[in-house]
Amino acid sequence: MSNGGKISLKYLSTLIIALLIFCITINSSAGYSIRTHIISRISNDSIPEKIVSKARDTIPADSTLEDSIPFGSDSLGLRTDTIHFKVSKDSLDAPITYSAADSVVLDVPTKNVTLYNKANTKYKDINLDAYKIQLDQPHQLLTASFIRDTANLIIGKPKMTQTESTLESDSIVFNMKTQKGITLNTFTQSNDMYVMAEKMKKISKNEYFAFHGRFTTCNLDTPHFAFRTNKMKLINKKMAISGPVHPEFEGVPLPIYIPFGFFPISQGRHSGFLPPTFDVSSQYGLGLEGLGYYKVLNDNFDVTMRTNLYSYGGYNLFLTPEYRVRYRYSGRLSFTYQLTRLLSNTGKSPYEDTKTWSLAWNHTVDSKAHPGQTFGANLNLMSQKFNKLVLNNPTANFSNQISSSISYSKTWDGKYNLTVSGNHNQNNQTGQVNVNLPSLGFTAVTIYPFVPKEFVGAPKWYQKLGIGLQTNVTGLTSFYDSLFSIKHVLDTFQYGAQNNIPISLALPPLGALQISPGVSFQNRILSRKYDYVWDNARQKVDTSFNKGIFTANSVAFSLNFSTALFGTFQNFGKNSNILGIRHTVRPTFGFSYSPDLAKSYYENIQVDPVGHFQNFNRYSNNIYSGFSPGAFGGINFGIDNNLEMKMKSKTDSSAGANQKMKLIDGFGFTGSYNYLADSFKLQPFSIYFRSTLFQKVNISATTVLDPYQYDNYGYRLDKYTWQGGKGFNLGHITSGTIAITTSFKSKPKDEKKAEEEKKGEDSQLPMTLEEQQAELNYINSHPAEFVDFNITWSANISYSLIFSRELKPDYTGYTINLSSSLTLNGDFNLTEKWKMGFNTYYDVKNLKVQSLTGFLSRDMHCWQLSINVTPVGIYRSFSVTINPKSSILRDLRINRNRTFD
Repeated sequence: MSNGGKISLKYLSTLIIALLIFCITINSSAGYSIRTHIISRISNDSIPEKIVSKARDTIPADSTLEDSIPFGSDSLGLRTDTIHFKVSKDSLDAPITYSAADSVVLDVPTKNVTLYNKANTKYKDINLDAYKIQLDQPHQLLTASFIRDTANLIIGKPKMTQTESTLESDSIVFNMKTQKGITLNTFTQSNDMYVMAEKMKKISKNEYFAFHGRFTTCNLDTPHFAFRTNKMKLINKKMAISGPVHPEFEGVPLPIYIPFGFFPISQGRHSGFLPPTFDVSSQYGLGLEGLGYYKVLNDNFDVTMRTNLYSYGGYNLFLTPEYRVRYRYSGRLSFTYQLTRLLSNTGKSPYEDTKTWSLAWNHTVDSKAHPGQTFGANLNLMSQKFNKLVLNNPTANFSNQISSSISYSKTWDGKYNLTVSGNHNQNNQTGQVNVNLPSLGFTAVTIYPFVPKEFVGAPKWYQKLGIGLQTNVTGLTSFYDSLFSIKHVLDTFQYGAQNNIPISLALPPLGALQISPGVSFQNRILSRKYDYVWDNARQKVDTSFNKGIFTANSVAFSLNFSTALFGTFQNFGKNSNILGIRHTVRPTFGFSYSPDLAKSYYENIQVDPVGHFQNFNRYSNNIYSGFSPGAFGGINFGIDNNLEMKMKSKTDSSAGANQKMKLIDGFGFTGSYNYLADSFKLQPFSIYFRSTLFQKVNISATTVLDPYQYDNYGYRLDKYTWQGGKGFNLGHITSGTIAITTSFKSKPKDEKKAEEEKKGEDSQLPMTLEEQQAELNYINSHPAEFVDFNITWSANISYSLIFSRELKPDYTGYTINLSSSLTLNGDFNLTEKWKMGFNTYYDVKNLKVQSLTGFLSRDMHCWQLSINVTPVGIYRSFSVTINPKSSILRDLRINRNRTFD
């Protein structure tokens, strides 16, 4: 044991290892993390000082050693010594935490530690799990492997995780010092890419080399499809690069070889080519659509360039730059040029060429970028026939109303607001374009002049007197796109301004009765004054106008009363789920007076040979029209109704869990009676109805009821409809609207999956209006690619009806304009993997189907089959597409498109 008073290092190491084994035996148990700490207190009488000097190589350099009994002293005082030692070559720069469910075996001669059953080792950011893990300390190697049970099933397959990289292998050999390793039969995942390799070498945290590799986006152990290669390099979250590669389906290789493969698997934006799709049209010829290039210029700016090429000589060019600065602003510009070459039906030439274009710009400023200021732009300009010539897009083909807006707003201390804007709208059927530019609006919030600066206590009634201001200045030009010129724009330009000064007084209520007096003054500045003359020779009304500065004024005084009445019915029986129905009635009644300040610019003009006269407003067709003629002194009235129902909760019996349901959101009418009018004293009634039945069916309807009789030409007579012995009749309906929308769908088969998808949608960056419209157009054109098999069935119904009674352009009478349409779309699962759906637009007035699109979709696990058919529409078409679901390979598709006129 001793030799000349000296203890050898070999003996000391043996002693420490023996203590280590003893501690492991005492502390280790199934599933516990084993940490060994040896604490020694050695007196100077048992070990000479020379032995300590020979043991210095076992303690790391620059360590601090604290002994309870200092050397060279018999005293029990404490002293801290700092001793410098050399670091052993086989020492690690970080601790290892390890655990095992079965046992830990320490081989002293080889300095190897072996863990068995649910073995786990943690070193820095490396986490290794396996059935068996062996640590070779001299070489700093970790070796992990699995075993098979009696049923030949794998138990404890090695799995190593480092940062965001995960490897599953049959065997893992890893050098903890160099961070390199070799694995056999390895599986790893990077985003949507699954990589399998016969042998894989890890050279850094995120870089791997693979031999006999297979990569796919199918998550099955035996994937439906994959790409095979002998050599491959994988950079996690960035890219996969391979040598010669060939695809295989269901394990069967295809005789198609690609000299090399480059697969971007990183998130974010990356420049690259955009692959095309193929189309066939009887009018356009063979088509190559979507070919282009996406270029990332910097972190805030990128641009997309695409083109469509057709064999008959037509083409489309698309240029879409986009910019985004987080928390400041974002926008997108889209320019499209179309040279449409179609087969000619005239016989004069083989083709007919049409050149059209479209320009769209969308810009949004974050509200936090400039508090108190907002700026936004949504610009849409296009040729009249542009939408009609868009191929395979029924939504765009039937979009005839185009509008744009640009606006800037600034608020000062919440008291004043200035808005500067420009607006544009055009009708692609008539080609008429209207541009409102500039449009200025200034608003001052209501001020209370009688409220003292240092206000204390309840206000006096006169202190509630408030005065406001609203001012608008607008310019307008109107022209047809085929006649556009600067001279024509200037000739048709007109301007106008409007000032409104409301004065209000909030009086204290008289019990349940609210009293609201008010005074309003309005002033309008106009640029045109029209003259109307009956031309007896040509039997028509001639119209001319003079330019200048003209004014129109209006003053109104009002005193309004309002209240609310409630009634409930609760006698539904003990066994009824209905607890009660509450009816709320809100009647309004008021007096108003306004003098006739418009008499000077109204005149009666003969409009037909029969001798009918029409009261013409000489300030009509301006930006702001003149006010209504005649003095008004009378009453206005109205009634609004609301109906609610309370029901028992099906799941909770507590009183607070009862459910409330609105049966009628609003139903009522408004009207007025003018005592000062010499005729037609009772004004038409406005009737409305709003309801959300069963929280599913949205219904809204409005109508105007005229209580007067008409002659044979449709002109009003000063007789009520219930006079003259013709029976009781409330009046004639002159205009109205009806809108009904509803949607139904089944519950998700997997509610957890539906919640995750919703969270994923909510976490995405918000899209601009232009991006939303582009995505919506693509979805409408390719509905089969966006089906949700988690929803068994769904249905959406929308119906609209609009009608109005309007004077004919030649003043010979009135005509009824009516439009009615029905939109239906829905889908349902034929089987677990097949879904069928449709989308149709039906013109109820003409009893004709304007558009019909059907689709059939097949869920092929990692692939999807989509069939879209449009048998009815401006363009009839069908398409068949097979493509992977993964976004990485979304452009790897097989498609067949055909279009017919």
